[in-house]
Amino acid sequence: MKTTSPTSDSKQAKPSQQAFSLEPNDSRALANLCGPLDEHLRQIEQRLSVQIKNRGNRFDISGQESHQQIASSLLQSLYQEALTNVSITSESIHLNLQQSDIEMTELPKNAAASEAVEPIALIRTKKATIKPRGNNQQGYVHSILNNDINFGIGPAGTGKTYLAVACAVQALINEEVQRILLVRPAVEAGEKLGFLPGDLAQKIDPYLRPLYDALYEMLGIETVTKMIERKVIEIAPLAFMRGRTLNDSFIILDESQNATKEQMKMFLTRIGFGSTAVITGDATQIDLPRGNQSGLTHVMRILDNVEGISFTYFQSKDVVRHPLVQRIVEAYDKFEPDTPLPENSYHNRQDNN
Repeated sequence: MKTTSPTSDSKQAKPSQQAFSLEPNDSRALANLCGPLDEHLRQIEQRLSVQIKNRGNRFDISGQESHQQIASSLLQSLYQEALTNVSITSESIHLNLQQSDIEMTELPKNAAASEAVEPIALIRTKKATIKPRGNNQQGYVHSILNNDINFGIGPAGTGKTYLAVACAVQALINEEVQRILLVRPAVEAGEKLGFLPGDLAQKIDPYLRPLYDALYEMLGIETVTKMIERKVIEIAPLAFMRGRTLNDSFIILDESQNATKEQMKMFLTRIGFGSTAVITGDATQIDLPRGNQSGLTHVMRILDNVEGISFTYFQSKDVVRHPLVQRIVEAYDKFEPDTPLPENSYHNRQDNN
């Protein structure tokens, strides 16, 4: 058998490397980009398994070619932000990595072009500008803007509630709706509502804190307080929704996995003309008493193919909080089987690809 020895060229082959310069050369922006002791560069290296070396505004990146491209695009994008005096933080690095990693490495290679989600314009509110990050968040916002009833289903930290609030605030500012309703089932998660002071509306108020925080960030505390006093923003326990018809409203039902089948049907049939509803929930964190089926898992199978109703299924890769949150969600997914999803759900379409 004839064998061939490696050529001298292969012996001298060097790892793939990409070199580029960031222009204009601005020392302050570069320091902002790289972070104290280059901690931002180390963060990108660890996430993408690349090596980044720089001398001034010249950068050299080595590693897997596709990861080089992600790192290069990310650094150039962040540098443009740094030039405008935007403070680059570890959190912003993480969020941009989430978006780049999802869009450039995790989309199915054989996905049909028609299934690609078109870029979403920024969501502009009074005090904040929100950018959907990643293909799934963009698709979620796109669905909310184009459908009257929308479901966002997935683990904590995927932005499903925050983006729903952002869309609600934008619709209110643009006078597309007259009010915002924040709705939540009155189901305790390890705590007894009876021990909390006040009536049912006051008891449920602490559970809506994440929604309040998002509203404060987007509108300011004073504006939100005035809107609540004028009933432009209304807090409504799910049990109080029976008999109402909601026109010209943006309604968010949060923690919907704790709504019963009957409550879910009742809520969905409250939707009136000129209204948009977003129902968010995590089918793996149901706090209903044993024997009660979640209205969320029930409705996922009933309405999945109804025109005008959208379903967005988030996964652990969509988590935009601390990287450990994503790993925690993945660990729980492996230990506890997920709730089965409809055959034509976003998850299963991806898995089949």
